[in-house]
Amino acid sequence: MRIALYQPDQAGNVGTILRLCACLDTPVDIIEPCGFPYSDRALKRAGMDYAAIANVTRHVGWESFTEQAQGKLVLLTTHGGIRLPDADFTAGDILLLGSESTGVPAEVHDRAALRVRIPQATGTRSLNIAIAAGIALAEGLRQTHRWPK
Repeated sequence: MRIALYQPDQAGNVGTILRLCACLDTPVDIIEPCGFPYSDRALKRAGMDYAAIANVTRHVGWESFTEQAQGKLVLLTTHGGIRLPDADFTAGDILLLGSESTGVPAEVHDRAALRVRIPQATGTRSLNIAIAAGIALAEGLRQTHRWPK
């Protein structure tokens, strides 16, 4: 299982996700361009020393990512037709999260095998992507029995 971030624009969120993935032994794909310099201080502050040990692959764009991607793309989106508790995950899935400000374009939506939403209380818009990544990754690891030992 992997986490993929499509053109993230908040360094702090990326740092938090890198820390999450380092702790849970989950690779991360960053699909550029990012909305911040990758060496930004906020990235280092949020990721702490875990960012240095995270298994990160950077891609120059969507095409570069799709050429190398292996596994089912599972897009986390507020427009998803499948609720997270109803989604079926496999060990090779790639959990894809869009940019904090713009999400993902239509061609990325179309490429996803599953479009999954995390159920939320009525009247709320969306979760922070680092929180959403943690929730979805936890469910994926639970279903596939892939929690670190």
